[in-house]
Amino acid sequence: MATPHIPCLRLGDPYVSLNQIEVTDYRDGAVKATVSQVNAGVIRRDLERMDEARAALCKFSTAELIAIGAMAGEIFLNGEVQIGVDGETQSPEQYIETLSSTSGLPHVMVKRNMDKIHYALTHMDVVLNGLTRGIDPAILDAGVGEQFGTQVCFYPTSKALGLVMPSNSPAVNSLWLPAVALKTPIIMKPGRDEPWTPIRLIQSFIQAGCPKEAFGFYPTDYEGAADILNRCGRALIFGDKSTTDQYANNPAIQIHGPGWSKILIGDDEIENWRDHIDLIAGSIADNGGRSCVNASAVVVPKYGREIADALGQKLGPVKPTTVDDPEAKLSGFANPKMGEWIDGAIDADLEEAGCEEMTAKYREGDRKVVTDGGTYLRPTIVYCESFEHPLSNREFLCPYASVVEVPQAEMLNQMGESLVVTAITKDEAFQADLLASPLIERLNLGPISTMKISWDQPHEGNMFEFLYKRRSIGMAA
Repeated sequence: MATPHIPCLRLGDPYVSLNQIEVTDYRDGAVKATVSQVNAGVIRRDLERMDEARAALCKFSTAELIAIGAMAGEIFLNGEVQIGVDGETQSPEQYIETLSSTSGLPHVMVKRNMDKIHYALTHMDVVLNGLTRGIDPAILDAGVGEQFGTQVCFYPTSKALGLVMPSNSPAVNSLWLPAVALKTPIIMKPGRDEPWTPIRLIQSFIQAGCPKEAFGFYPTDYEGAADILNRCGRALIFGDKSTTDQYANNPAIQIHGPGWSKILIGDDEIENWRDHIDLIAGSIADNGGRSCVNASAVVVPKYGREIADALGQKLGPVKPTTVDDPEAKLSGFANPKMGEWIDGAIDADLEEAGCEEMTAKYREGDRKVVTDGGTYLRPTIVYCESFEHPLSNREFLCPYASVVEVPQAEMLNQMGESLVVTAITKDEAFQADLLASPLIERLNLGPISTMKISWDQPHEGNMFEFLYKRRSIGMAA
């Protein structure tokens, strides 16, 4: 495939900007695409046309948009879609190879992420049923209706959904998919190194019959991203803590930052810790450790050093392989400096007393590996004596986790917020404390991987409740 130029999409219409950036192979710097980049003024002008975009979506019923989404899912997974301004098309195989070459994800992980997105699109009826708690889609079409014997009325909170997307994992795009069925136009800034999944999804929707006006695709700068977040009415932002903290107190912006997901083992199950090492290791390292639902801390009442050593023995030998290896477990860094920074940050904090790396003795060579032109970080497990250590509650873009010993009665007080907590315990009193905790977004009771999510139970924010509010209503007989 010739090097494509990916245009901006202004209400679905291609727009080629004089300002263009290159998306390159993380290994050798080869140009994989040029991408039009627009300024904030373009975005502001297009946001004035959101009534037009919403009207195009409202010509369809929710049920029809669900069916279109299912067709888009099949196209995304199996079809040829147009991605370039000159009509260049992309097959699924080309998508996998190209995304791998610019993001560092091996082919097998790209395929798994594709499957997750496909599942979300082809099961959107299940997703919406969970998000709306069983509301009849016809009520959303009419805006009012009877549910469970009561008159209900819903109205949209925003004319569009703004998205500032990351480059770390394609499956994060599944989070915005319900917005299309909920008749909310998309205004998106794609990740710098990952325009491939958003443009493939958008073109799949359009090819399936969704109105093109519903989609804005705006590679842009910091000012443009800020306008998307602040002017759309509702928005999602993905990024590290320094990026997301500035929006933490804005209820119109849904934060998707570090997850600090954890595995807890209760007093009643700690003697069986060996039975759970595979599950813990998978929670830490699946998807290359790049997801916010990867476990970054394991909290136990005792045997912390032994558990950390067992995890080190299992994960320490893991090393980079070829990108097309079906058993590949590590991802390269699109920006090698990020890998270098993480490696240095871990080593610097290891110099502080109260922590020991448990993977070093089980791997050959350094944590940071450069192979075939790519920079990789091998898994790192550290044992921390307490949550006072700076490495005890850190999250990095690689397979990393701390093991921390904390008395069960103090776990909730010390561990902080968590996107996902897997609690391996049958202690009913401890389970009740966990269920009552406001610090846990998703709770798994029992030996369930932190990576396992339920599409009908959102693990990070409810898109329906974000985009719609319920209104009290009275209707004359």
